Amino acid sequence: MNDIPVLQSYIAGRWFGHTPAQTLRSAVNGRAVAATHAEPIDFAEALAHARRAQAALLRLDFQQRAARLKALAQHLMERKEALYAVSAHTGATRQDSWIDIEGGIGTLFSYASIGRNELPSGNLLHEGPVVPLGKQGRFAGTHILVPRAGVAVHINAFNFPVWGLLEKFAPTFLAGLPCIGKPATATSYLTEALVRLIVESNLLPEGSLQLVIGGTGDLLDRLEGQDVVTFTGSADTAARLRAHPNLVRQSIPFNAEADSLNSAILAPDVTPDDEEFDLYVKEVVREMTVKAGQKCTAIRRALVPRRHLDAVAERLRARLAKVVVGDPALEGVRMGALASHAQQRDVAERVALLRAGAEVVWDGGPDFAPLGDGAAEGAFCAPTLLLARDPHGHAAVHEVEAFGPVSTLLPYDDLDEALALAARGRGSLVATLVTREPQVAARAIPVAAAWHGRLLVLDREAAVESTGHGSPLPPLKHGGPGRAGGGEELGGLRAVKHYLQRAAVQGSPTMLTAVTGEYVRGGARIETEVHPFRRYFEDLRIGESLLTHRRTVTEADIVAFGGISGDYFYMHFDEIAAKDSPFGRRIAHGYFVLSAAAGLFVSPAPGPVLANYGLETLRFVKPVAIGDTIQARLTCKRKIDRAKTDAQGRGQGVVAWDVEVTNQHGELVASYEILTLVAKRA
Repeated sequence: MNDIPVLQSYIAGRWFGHTPAQTLRSAVNGRAVAATHAEPIDFAEALAHARRAQAALLRLDFQQRAARLKALAQHLMERKEALYAVSAHTGATRQDSWIDIEGGIGTLFSYASIGRNELPSGNLLHEGPVVPLGKQGRFAGTHILVPRAGVAVHINAFNFPVWGLLEKFAPTFLAGLPCIGKPATATSYLTEALVRLIVESNLLPEGSLQLVIGGTGDLLDRLEGQDVVTFTGSADTAARLRAHPNLVRQSIPFNAEADSLNSAILAPDVTPDDEEFDLYVKEVVREMTVKAGQKCTAIRRALVPRRHLDAVAERLRARLAKVVVGDPALEGVRMGALASHAQQRDVAERVALLRAGAEVVWDGGPDFAPLGDGAAEGAFCAPTLLLARDPHGHAAVHEVEAFGPVSTLLPYDDLDEALALAARGRGSLVATLVTREPQVAARAIPVAAAWHGRLLVLDREAAVESTGHGSPLPPLKHGGPGRAGGGEELGGLRAVKHYLQRAAVQGSPTMLTAVTGEYVRGGARIETEVHPFRRYFEDLRIGESLLTHRRTVTEADIVAFGGISGDYFYMHFDEIAAKDSPFGRRIAHGYFVLSAAAGLFVSPAPGPVLANYGLETLRFVKPVAIGDTIQARLTCKRKIDRAKTDAQGRGQGVVAWDVEVTNQHGELVASYEILTLVAKRA
């Protein structure tokens, strides 16, 4: 073993471990690739290092950490070929590796964008809404989110050594938590290569990310109540970790994404002549062969109308027969090996359990032989399609997962039976419904949603852009109920919030404004002689406010606005019909009130305010009639420094303004928030 590299853990700012322990072999030809290290890790030191590191992490705010994520993604993208070279040992084809490597890097880009566009400057996220708690408007409450004062421990599966680490690291780093990543040992050589590139980038504050090669030792015993554990792997391991005495005793949040018996339903309305029929067949075969079926989201149960069972089986058999299995380096190979020889043995054992109540539709036949020199020593498995003609009587098909290129056909007689069979999996990450009819989707999806974390409705229209049954995406939840772990990963901002602590805050509007960094109505305002639109981004203060002059609405205003907008709705122009309405009179257009308010508070001369690019939370609270007089209150509500620059390189930020439009009685008639791009001095 002296001639193979020894993988190292990255602990407390140094690469650690030199003595070889377990040999890791190529999934393609069985040759030794690397060895784990024998030296035990001092997890007390690792945790202490991470806890100290959080101070440096929090010296960066949400926006700055998002910028670091983007820079890291660019750094890795420029060096991705080094990862592809290592990934070949896992048995993955180039396309398989693309999902893992560039999918993982793409997740960094996605969370960088979420940080820039959805998170504020600073390290406090005002979740809101503000709720009045008193009758005089002097006492209110709201919710805030702040980084947990702890460490995130991420335990990952073997099937996605790059994506698995990055999809957990991205929201964790954005949330301001240091993390310790523990990849599955079988493919940890690829994760180690990834972390070496990350460390070499020097983009992350030291201690943001540590890497564990090998076992977790007493790590979980040393965690505290502010820490978080996330896990991806088997349902059995998830159940064991969830019950870890220290996690239970300290109420440590535990998020699991576990293997599940995902299903795909071919709806009864689809016939062999429909385009959707072929889409179903392609989806099943793709999920069997991509990553050699080693995906927690792969289709394990293919549910089809009994009357179409033979047609589906024949088309699946014909397509599977064309799948070339072997060394991914060879041209024409479409499916590579399983990740390890242990995985190969495990899949074979589970297929034997499934075959006890099913017949073989396709398994490569007795002549199955993967292509490539040394392939006989590799961890290859033929695509295996089974058929359980009695899906209710064969319990194993709903309980046993062969984590490889294996799927089982299950016939059903009606849609209710199909949904019931899908639910026999006791919770899964994803299910697909292939149908032509919107009514079928409208009936099936609400029922299926109780049992599945994500649902894909596939028809010819969606197929043009569909990312497929098995593709978790950063903006959407990844997780599922029951056997699937009961947790949630990804999901855009939801994933970041998982690593933040939510707290309710009560106080006066003035105090809530100070805490949240957002103006809360009723709080103290800052009145100045300088129009807020004349101030640069740095100079504006939260609560800075302008009360405008007044304007009386006339019939001529309504007529002119109707002519310009083309809006001749009866409430604005028909005196008789308006009298019979709940308002009892003609009223002004709501959007005229909006426009008139802008005319009251806009400062027309060139200045720091560059553009109005959004309007949110608009409500027309009371009608404005002819003869009413309106007035606007403009208040700086929120500032977000997004490091934007203009063509001349001048900095820019985003300012959200609270707008209240009132009538002559002081009653609120319109309420909204406008977003403006504001120049910086420098």
